[in-house]
Amino acid sequence: MSRDALLPVQAAHQLPVLPESQRWLVTDLWLDSAVGVVGGEPKCCKSFLGLDIAVSVASGTPCLRRYPVPTPGRVLLYAAEDALHIVRRRLEGICAAAHVSLTDLDVQVITAATVRLDLPADRHRLERTVERLKPRLLILDPFVRLHRIDENLSGEVAPLLAYLRELQRRYQLAVLLVHHAKKGGARIRAGQALRGSSEFHAWGDSNLYLRRIENELTLTIEHRAAPSLPPINLELVERGEALALQLRSDSLDPVAEVPPASVHERILQALRERDRPVPAAELRTLCPVRKATLYAQLQDLTRTGRIVSSPQGYRLAPAATPTHG
Repeated sequence: MSRDALLPVQAAHQLPVLPESQRWLVTDLWLDSAVGVVGGEPKCCKSFLGLDIAVSVASGTPCLRRYPVPTPGRVLLYAAEDALHIVRRRLEGICAAAHVSLTDLDVQVITAATVRLDLPADRHRLERTVERLKPRLLILDPFVRLHRIDENLSGEVAPLLAYLRELQRRYQLAVLLVHHAKKGGARIRAGQALRGSSEFHAWGDSNLYLRRIENELTLTIEHRAAPSLPPINLELVERGEALALQLRSDSLDPVAEVPPASVHERILQALRERDRPVPAAELRTLCPVRKATLYAQLQDLTRTGRIVSSPQGYRLAPAATPTHG
């Protein structure tokens, strides 16, 4: 047997190390280049959450005005159940909540009447579209409109999910699949409540589950390779003439209910409030983020000239310091 027939291997200590700042697509909600499911029963705002993530990744603004996006990028969206004017209206409402303009948003919407992942021709068209547009995130909403297979049969579901996993690995993008939960599944463990085969739960690197019990809307988070936040209470509110999700007040930190919109802004705000160099250790106390994330953001702010460093610590660059007449 020739050496060419062997599988490639690498010593464990030589495997790549991913910096903390590159670990997340949406901090605490969705791992970078992760596949996964946003699941829930009907009328649980699954599509709203998917679109909120889309706006955040495309604009670099925090998802739900709370969870930062370290590295924004293009989003490719297929909303199979909603008319295009409804998709636009929802995006406008979320943009209003995030204080960004829809015209500046790099969300590319697939306008095909149907896309069926059980058909080789449609899989090929989707892959060529991903190859050309190079999105950081692909959103497919909902899974039930993407095929004509039996979702209860693992042998039929697994190949479709394997195709999406292959797409994720080949093009280094995240894939978010909106999927329905079983009727009456609100009281079952979140992952087990997904409709159809258990392949859906096993497939996801990051899964988000929405549940509504009476008037309470709760988001449960699950990651394959990261700790998960406690359940989060959400509500759907009016933004101008449209709607957007937001954290309910009982899910906000009691010390600071309206935190700065990103780690960058937290650092800059802390430096504005102190007329002296601030050591990194003090900044970590002032800006409660992971150590690796803090140092990565400090490096980025220094590189772009917004702050300067010295042996005494960090301070705003002269151009970044507001002047008063």
